[in-house]
Amino acid sequence: MLKSDATPVRKAPSARDGNPVAKDNKRTQVIAGFFRQRESAELVAEPVIVEGAVIDQTPSQDAEPATEPLRSSAAAHAAGEIELKLLVHADRMAHFNAVPVIAANARNKGTRKHLKSVYYDTPERTLRRNGLSLRVRQSGARFVQTVKTDAVDDPLRRSEWEASVRSLAPDLALAMPFIPEKLRNSLAAQPLEAVFTADIHRHARMVDLPSGTVEIAFDQGALTAGERSLPVSEIELELKSGSASTIYEIALRLAEHGVVKPSIRTKSARGFDLAADKPPSARRPGKFRLDPSVTLDEAFATILRSCFLHLLQSLPAAEDGRNPEGVHQLRVSLRRLRSALDLMRSVGALSNLDALRSEVRWLAQDLSAARDWDVFQIETLPTIAKACPSVAGFDALGRAAAGRQSDAYRKAHGALEDRRCAVFLIGLGSWIETRGWRNDVAAEDLGQLAEPAVNFAQRILSEQYAKVLRRGRRFKSLPAEGLHRVRLATKRLRYLGEFLLPLFADRKSARKFSRRLAGLQEQLGAFNDMAVTASLLDGLGAEPDGAIAAAAIAGWQARASIGVQPALQGTWRDFTAARVPWSRQTQQD
Repeated sequence: MLKSDATPVRKAPSARDGNPVAKDNKRTQVIAGFFRQRESAELVAEPVIVEGAVIDQTPSQDAEPATEPLRSSAAAHAAGEIELKLLVHADRMAHFNAVPVIAANARNKGTRKHLKSVYYDTPERTLRRNGLSLRVRQSGARFVQTVKTDAVDDPLRRSEWEASVRSLAPDLALAMPFIPEKLRNSLAAQPLEAVFTADIHRHARMVDLPSGTVEIAFDQGALTAGERSLPVSEIELELKSGSASTIYEIALRLAEHGVVKPSIRTKSARGFDLAADKPPSARRPGKFRLDPSVTLDEAFATILRSCFLHLLQSLPAAEDGRNPEGVHQLRVSLRRLRSALDLMRSVGALSNLDALRSEVRWLAQDLSAARDWDVFQIETLPTIAKACPSVAGFDALGRAAAGRQSDAYRKAHGALEDRRCAVFLIGLGSWIETRGWRNDVAAEDLGQLAEPAVNFAQRILSEQYAKVLRRGRRFKSLPAEGLHRVRLATKRLRYLGEFLLPLFADRKSARKFSRRLAGLQEQLGAFNDMAVTASLLDGLGAEPDGAIAAAAIAGWQARASIGVQPALQGTWRDFTAARVPWSRQTQQD
């Protein structure tokens, strides 16, 4: 994983203007089932940072005599690389280093290295806000500057460019060719500053199992930004030879001895959030893309990776707890994953699907109360309290609800810290990356996986659309229970549409249908939120000081539900009038 300081500097190919050309990193790794470009700068020692993050800009006497571009050292290796990163509690690191699977199979005591790094940006965080990062690292007498960009479709695949510099001070001129032109003037007018540093101690060991050889690196240290710091405690499992199943076998054995959690959050993201004193962000899933020509097997792999990526992206914010969107997006990711697993049932009986769905359901259930109380505390209660200033008891009701909210978050965090969650995530990542469904599909059904996904999409979408229409018959007179059944069918259709409508994305009808479907689900969801509020108020009924406020909320929402009906009926009419994009007639247009 770490290259010797004696590794020669290699020149990158140059463009006609003499600027270094970006090299696509050809080494890839799997993190919890995802391939991504390897951060090549991890292959070299990091720069020494003086106290207070004041950078010594005096060139080393042993430094390179001239600045020259560096090709990514990782790009020089064409072999594929598989790596799994696991987060662990710092006080358990030594314990994991001594578990039987390592103690009995490690070649020796391994090697130890001390790694340091520094990240730069402008005071306004121009680079960060535009999906870029700039850092300088030291390898022996050499200093390496790296520019990285966020990927549009997959945060695990990022472009990067490296160049040698004279000192720990960044050379913005070398970075400019890789900066979007619209940002160059702004960057040239702003000074760069050291935002945060990383100080990591690594203990690497080689482990041999019958199925393969894995290098295990135990990383401990801290990220530091001003007076704030954040501990780093993680294990990296890198496959050196043999079957990819080896890496998951070791991860699962580690999980038998404590909590280990897959993570895709970079040190860069953690460091910038630390510097800004912000909680981890929780993003909605990115725009889903599916090539219309793909096979069903490839479509399943793409859909599942998207769901799993969203799940892993949401975990840090949900675990942190300061950003309510974290639990929300984690629940959404689990619903998307469950819908994807249900989708695969249409191919035939898959032995592992029920077990995976069971774990998804377990985790989602333990998160649901936290989200319900978040909505009540952040949206419902303050909105109605503001509209009813003369009603007493809202403060008391809020305090009582805060206690229930805290209890719900403790339950959610308990589930996320549970070893069961770790085993589920590792097993899911393995199943997705090895396409385990191929082994589960009956021989007579295997042929479906090689067929065009668009044919499958037409059938599945038509069936679910018909179910929504059946449940919505006599929509105007449906009781609350009937509307709930329509909501569930609509939600499933929306997820299926998210997965499969990109196969028809070149048609305006697909975008129009998606908008109307989303509008219907949102209206039905708002109606359902009122029912959830009623159940929450029932649980707070024993709070006498808030009884009047609780009654006010119940009355407010009862009246609001009457007003929602006309809009909901109009949304239903718009949805049923929309042209479905998967019909054969639409395809011929």
